[in-house]
Amino acid sequence: MILTPLSEIWVPEPQPDETYKITLFDRAYAFRGLKHLLGAADFDKAGERLAWLAAKDEVEREAARNILSGLTMQHLYDRPLVADNGSVDDVMRVNYDIDRDVFAELAPLTCGVVKDRLLKAKSSEAKRIGRGLTGVMVAAIAKLMDVHELIYAARKLKRSGKARTEVGLAGTLSSRLQPNHPTDDLTAVTALVYTGLSMGAGDALIGLNPAIDTVDNIDKILRHLDGLRRETGAPTQICVLSHVKTQMACLERGAPVEIMFQSLAGTDRTLTEEFDVTVDVLDAATRMMADKGPLGRDARQFMYFETGQGSELTYGKHNGIDMTTTEALCYGLARRYDPFMVNNVTGFIGPETHRTNFEMIVSNLQDHFMGKLIGLPMGMAPCYTLHSEITMEGQQIATELLTAAGANYFMDVYLGVDRMLAYFDTAGHDDQTMREVHGLRPAPEYLAWAVSRGIFQEGEDGEIERGPNWGNPRIFCESEETFARLMAKVPAAYGLENAGPRPADHVSRAVKANLAVAREAIYAEVEPQYLGRMEFRRVATAAESKVAHLNNPEKGARIAAAARAELRPETTDVQIVVSDGLSAEAVHHNIPDLLPVLTAALEKSGFGVGRPILAPYGRVKLAEDIGDALAPKLVITLIGERPGGDAIASRSLSAYIAYRITEPGADARYEYSVISNIYSGGLPPAAAGAQIAERAREILTFKAAGNRLEKMLSARGSAGAAA
Repeated sequence: MILTPLSEIWVPEPQPDETYKITLFDRAYAFRGLKHLLGAADFDKAGERLAWLAAKDEVEREAARNILSGLTMQHLYDRPLVADNGSVDDVMRVNYDIDRDVFAELAPLTCGVVKDRLLKAKSSEAKRIGRGLTGVMVAAIAKLMDVHELIYAARKLKRSGKARTEVGLAGTLSSRLQPNHPTDDLTAVTALVYTGLSMGAGDALIGLNPAIDTVDNIDKILRHLDGLRRETGAPTQICVLSHVKTQMACLERGAPVEIMFQSLAGTDRTLTEEFDVTVDVLDAATRMMADKGPLGRDARQFMYFETGQGSELTYGKHNGIDMTTTEALCYGLARRYDPFMVNNVTGFIGPETHRTNFEMIVSNLQDHFMGKLIGLPMGMAPCYTLHSEITMEGQQIATELLTAAGANYFMDVYLGVDRMLAYFDTAGHDDQTMREVHGLRPAPEYLAWAVSRGIFQEGEDGEIERGPNWGNPRIFCESEETFARLMAKVPAAYGLENAGPRPADHVSRAVKANLAVAREAIYAEVEPQYLGRMEFRRVATAAESKVAHLNNPEKGARIAAAARAELRPETTDVQIVVSDGLSAEAVHHNIPDLLPVLTAALEKSGFGVGRPILAPYGRVKLAEDIGDALAPKLVITLIGERPGGDAIASRSLSAYIAYRITEPGADARYEYSVISNIYSGGLPPAAAGAQIAERAREILTFKAAGNRLEKMLSARGSAGAAA
């Protein structure tokens, strides 16, 4: 694969901000700089309000759109959006790797004219136009479109990707089967794979998000998924959505990394500092897959990227650029690698980026259009979390509209409840419902297999119908006893009964009731009397209330000024912080058993442990403010995760272990290792205490955490095996 060297991608010299002015109905409006104008021109969203980028009202928004409509492509081209330090970062630079001949035709045209041209154009011409556009140009056009236009334009931009199956052909709708489990239990994973395949899901991918991102674990899961694919005969491809560096190490071992995954960001600071990835690393991964990927010449593409509005803003590294534009910049980066599949997960973060159904729905429509215009084979994952105001019904509306717009695929999360990531996505029932409503089929290679297994059948009129085995995962098991043993390991499994392509009513009632209880847990307050016998010192965060905490994560990442003034360096080895985060119930149910085991194990290893801190309304990044104030070597934050799909999963806790880097010249100040899904249905709290202590010992021994630590541990393991 030929990748243009970054040094050969020419980008114009950044220009000083200028003021854009307009008078609309005798009202004067002014916007300082292109970033401000782009933000004000977008639909009203929580993230833009939080970043002070949103228009003050609808009239100001239309004023900004009027100005934007009249700007030429050349104007946008000549003004690359710079990082906070004034430089053009690598993500922006990659976006300028466009078809120069196409751009030359478009350069004198305004955003409004290009929008109209897209709406008038045939499919081939619309796709050609996209090759000459940067992410910023695509975002500008999207901000001028209404809902009908976002759907209509995207529908003519459908693109396919080819690996073992071809996903995105006309008349098809595919799905990524997502068999996640809180502890990567392979028995449960098997049950979820069988269930998804029986519903005609997984023709795009069987792709698992791992709870534990180590080379050994990812290698094991990859080989297990490969075995399931071979056993069932399903013509699809597999992927474990771990960090790209972990997958590269697995590929070096000979593991079946058929599709290589990585999350992307629209600013270099987010990509490198938060996702621990650079353009050079992505280039290396792509070349490695081209050289060593197990699908070989059977695959036209082999990279998979996931994005979603708001990650740059959440990390405070958006460079003053709005969420829609940073998302479009992600797509410009993805285009470099000609991926097999791309999807976004807008709605995944929470109310700090997308609070309401409308915000989530319209953002998904924007994302789908922008990704397709840039030239990507776009799938979608309209999703939500319980600490937002988004509902299942809002998600279903988004799914219906995105199907009309021609999305290549959706997720298949069993009953819509992700048991590991604690969010809510489309289910196999939704995928099949959309196929039947819109007259769509699975990918052709997969469909032939599914017909042979009785999952689908061809009706008298030639239409594809559900077959006698649709929704019956028992067809993949030797006996009823085997199937029962598998399903016993699956949390939040309320029944396999169906009504047409939908779950039976009693199943739906169980899902909805558990969602209601789990959402309620978010608003519970942490109560010290439920935390056991340990003595805590209380440290307030800058979040003055539960509402402020939920809607502005930055406040929960800082110590309140008055509390900060009372803290002095203590220079212990380990400081433990307990916070409710997004679930006080998680703290109440796990800390009494976890904390004594953790503290005793750390002290037995000879580490000094500071008096534990209780910090209500905290976020993960609070560890850094506490680390800066108290100067320990390590901060262990035990924090309630967002509630999942049932009442028990709302008790899930995670341990974020932050290593404080003091060496001069280091690229980052903190590195993180994570142990998640700590609760009775996942990793039991007492066992978690011992596991956290062992990971802390490794971090302090090797003076590294996260991917750097995993690389060291892997190297040590390889050396031991060689000896």
